[in-house]
Amino acid sequence: MTTTPAPLQIDAAGLDRLSCNAKEDPATGRKVLKARTVSESGFRNMTYVRDLAPMLVGEPPALLGDDAAPNPSEAALAALGSCLSVGLLANATHRGVTLTRIEVAMEGDIDISAVWGVGDTPEDKVLGFSDVRITVTLAGDAPDEVLQEIHDNALRWSPVVNTFQRPVGVTSTLAVDR
Repeated sequence: MTTTPAPLQIDAAGLDRLSCNAKEDPATGRKVLKARTVSESGFRNMTYVRDLAPMLVGEPPALLGDDAAPNPSEAALAALGSCLSVGLLANATHRGVTLTRIEVAMEGDIDISAVWGVGDTPEDKVLGFSDVRITVTLAGDAPDEVLQEIHDNALRWSPVVNTFQRPVGVTSTLAVDR
């Protein structure tokens, strides 16, 4: 006996309200997102977002960590996959398509030999991911070409995909605590 997968759902009316509000007043769509990371010990870091439980981020033993949590680069891939999953479901819902499976698999090529600026640091060294490959698996009640359109639209409008693909300004200020 086979079972039918449960539909993946979000509030379609809420999605429509969110969209309409942003179209009527673009300022409602602009947000400042905040996170705070505090080192626990060694390379174990707790990252705090809103009032949620903190997320542990660390390093594997090969990078002198205790292997208790994803490392920052793996967390970046996780953010990429989660953002795409959200976008896929929102786009499908907007189009009236019911999805029963969303799976986003990511892999990224990274050279850690220059890690933290203490290793092999020639000026031409590529820092961060040099390539990221994504495989999206969808199941739903739409033809393949509609699922492809949902995929393409989610990829095009993903904030995290766009952060990976485009340069973003980063500023940092040092606050010394003695």
